[in-house]
Amino acid sequence: MLERVQKIMAHSGLASRRKCEEMIAEGAVQVNGRTIKLGDKADSGKDRIEVNGKPIKKEKQVYIILNKPKEVISSVGDYNGRKTVIDLVKTKERVFHVGRLDMDVEGIMILTNDGDFANRVIHPSNNVSKTYTAVLSKPFTEYSEKRLRQGIMIGGRKVNVFDIRSIDNEATISIHEGRKHIVKNIFIALGYRIISLRRIAIGNLRTKLNPGEYKIVSRQWLESKIF
Repeated sequence: MLERVQKIMAHSGLASRRKCEEMIAEGAVQVNGRTIKLGDKADSGKDRIEVNGKPIKKEKQVYIILNKPKEVISSVGDYNGRKTVIDLVKTKERVFHVGRLDMDVEGIMILTNDGDFANRVIHPSNNVSKTYTAVLSKPFTEYSEKRLRQGIMIGGRKVNVFDIRSIDNEATISIHEGRKHIVKNIFIALGYRIISLRRIAIGNLRTKLNPGEYKIVSRQWLESKIF
């Protein structure tokens, strides 16, 4: 069956589809010895696909949910020797994280080697919500909630916030955005200092895992919770 080459590459676990597209655009991908361009198709069962002269290998696709602890970085490696989310899971397949959490943020993450699935989760057009609970430096007020419901400007762009709940100095919000430090910047814009921050859900995906624990699940199960 003919498929776009970047999709085949992503399914092989090589990288996200977006990164695979960059490789093709850079002229690093060949099919049956011919350098291809974006949009070209191939049959993964018949054609030889190479990246920089090396054939891609099909890996078993793996899907992991992890409760990331604080002081662990969202990276596949770190030159400074800090512990990464990859260090927390034991799998023979090479996996990568879907989206990021800051080192001082705890919460649910997805790890996988399925680039196509990862792209579906993080692509803005799919509007996958991320829900966070923050412990703040002072009680969360009705005025702050009103400002959030109206939408708040961060970095010159309006952020839509929904499912807002609060008890004293603890506030829970959901957003679709994935910009760097976006949740922290939302609360800073409202005049709060964050004591602790935790991501509690991706779509309807939640977990009872303790920090540092993980679970291998199926793509079908994940999709039923997220999309």
